[in-house]
Amino acid sequence: MVLTWPAQAQLCNGSFGDPVVNITFGTAAGSSLYVPSGSYTYTPSNCPNDGYYTITKTTSGCFNGVWHTVLTDHTGNGAFMLVNASYTPGDFFLTTVTNLCPNTTYEFSAWIMNVMKSLATILPELVFTVETPGGIVLQSFDTGDIHVTDTPEWKEYGFSFTTPPDNPVIVLRITNKAPGGIGNDLALDDITFRPCGARISASIVGSVNDTINVCETDTNSYEYTLSAVTPSGYISPIYQWQLSTDTGATWENIPGARSLTYRTQPVYAAGNYWYRLSVIEAGVANISSCLIASDVLMINVHAKPFVSAGPDRIMLVNTSCTLSGKAEGDQIKYIWSPAQYINDVTQLNPVVSPPADFTYILSAQSLTGCTNAESVNVKVVTGIYVPTAFTPNGDGKNDRWEIPFLDRSLGATVSVFNRWGGLMYRVSSETVSWDGSINGIPQPGGIYAYIITFRNSNKVLKGTVTLIR
Repeated sequence: MVLTWPAQAQLCNGSFGDPVVNITFGTAAGSSLYVPSGSYTYTPSNCPNDGYYTITKTTSGCFNGVWHTVLTDHTGNGAFMLVNASYTPGDFFLTTVTNLCPNTTYEFSAWIMNVMKSLATILPELVFTVETPGGIVLQSFDTGDIHVTDTPEWKEYGFSFTTPPDNPVIVLRITNKAPGGIGNDLALDDITFRPCGARISASIVGSVNDTINVCETDTNSYEYTLSAVTPSGYISPIYQWQLSTDTGATWENIPGARSLTYRTQPVYAAGNYWYRLSVIEAGVANISSCLIASDVLMINVHAKPFVSAGPDRIMLVNTSCTLSGKAEGDQIKYIWSPAQYINDVTQLNPVVSPPADFTYILSAQSLTGCTNAESVNVKVVTGIYVPTAFTPNGDGKNDRWEIPFLDRSLGATVSVFNRWGGLMYRVSSETVSWDGSINGIPQPGGIYAYIITFRNSNKVLKGTVTLIR
């Protein structure tokens, strides 16, 4: 699918307000309230015949493949109106718009696609008309022929008009000038009206750009001074700074921010913080469609990569262990340092073999340049201390047989046997913590033998432990 630059007349050269009309045709199939009675007939088919229309999210395989396969509406997340022109030219869209601002310029736009890809002897030609309820034409725009394209191509058409000073109610009419037949089949989507006023410029003080990109931080916050300049045409303007944290989908008024300058609140967390100044005349402050907004100022706080160097490790001298690093983020790059006694600094789980206690640092950098790092300590021991006795009597003191510094990364298997060779306890690559029982049955006091083997070493530790009851 292709989007093309708009074909427009009498464009707005100032600042816009939010759309006061936004007809998107929803996100599901169905009929439309905007089709004039007696003009076109609704069909649930995604391939409507002449004189029929449908509201759909896709169309494919129509009329032996002479229509494009259209898989999305123009924004990619909803439905659109699909029209197979009637043999008699006429209106196929009609709606009345209220609550507009009086004596105000609005820009109208709509997205159109010629769904034919071949054999189109008749090209769609639409006329958009804005008129009063009494039929007085305020403005009209003729698209001219909408040509066939090799691939599905949405094209924006638009123009501007001014509402009457006394009764700002208008009727929007879309007329298909061409007859039906072989061709003149089209899709319509996203009809909007936006108020247009004199330009309101806004800036971030100290920056030559309207966008600032920074990285998330745990200690420092970001604060900026925003400033705006309004034209001299306002008589009694009301100013209001607004914030959007969803990339402009919705805007919230910032309490107390009602002057031409604003100092932003401290920001620590990652996110998109977009600001703008809205301006409205006091005399029409109760009509939201009269509001005009400045350029958007963007402060984007990018998340730093997630980095974990993993748990500290304990290893026997002259052996090795594997680090358990993790790094997540936006197209990140990561590396271990220093590059000593490590088999690969670019792997998240490298094998290290330092001769003595050592610290490694895992560092990561995201596509946006944000960094993060974490360290892990590797303790090198010459031997393992194994306690020789324990007293599982429930007094909270020495109730379990535990072996300190026996890190799971050593891959040790610990086995305990009674005097007859029966296996009492065994764990592999886990924390050693025996309570002196087997299958929940306490074992008698006495001497038990243990054997400890290691996955990455030929070293074997043998000895005895006394269970005291």
